[in-house]
Amino acid sequence: MESTKKSLLMAMLVVGLMGACKKDEPAPVEDNENLTTLKLKFTESGTTSTFMFRDTDGDGGNAPTIDKIALKPNKTYTLAVEVLDETKTPVADITADIEAEKDEHLFEYVTNPSSLLTITPTDKDSRGYNVGLKGSAITTATGTGKLRVVLHHQPPVGGVAVKNGSFTVGSTDIDVSFDVEVK
Repeated sequence: MESTKKSLLMAMLVVGLMGACKKDEPAPVEDNENLTTLKLKFTESGTTSTFMFRDTDGDGGNAPTIDKIALKPNKTYTLAVEVLDETKTPVADITADIEAEKDEHLFEYVTNPSSLLTITPTDKDSRGYNVGLKGSAITTATGTGKLRVVLHHQPPVGGVAVKNGSFTVGSTDIDVSFDVEVK
């Protein structure tokens, strides 16, 4: 009987100690940034023209505003891209995050018709792959068309880099089509 009491007492003590131990609760994970604004800054002969996509309420809300890109024919522009999250106060400049994580990001530029405008990224990541926050943009003769800008997020998988210069790996952070007029 004494042995049973000791066993029962020991079991209650173990259960009590286990209940008293509190597991560390995981820190709350901050939501991903909302990429609400994409600015394309074209500079030629010291003059910069900025064209913007803005969707501050996200998918399913109000329609985004998208500027028409207007460029001059037969010119070479430098391109700088800025990405913002305007849902935060102050506004979060995601451009710096993309630059800091350039081994995980890749901008894709697709022009239709392809002869209207050619954009060539000039910035590289640590392994020599394009990033696309900066580039050269060359226009040809006058015309109209579309410029699709896609930001691909290509983080490592299992600690192994997946970015290989291809647009087929990873996920899409932003995908915007601008009307373009070269005149």
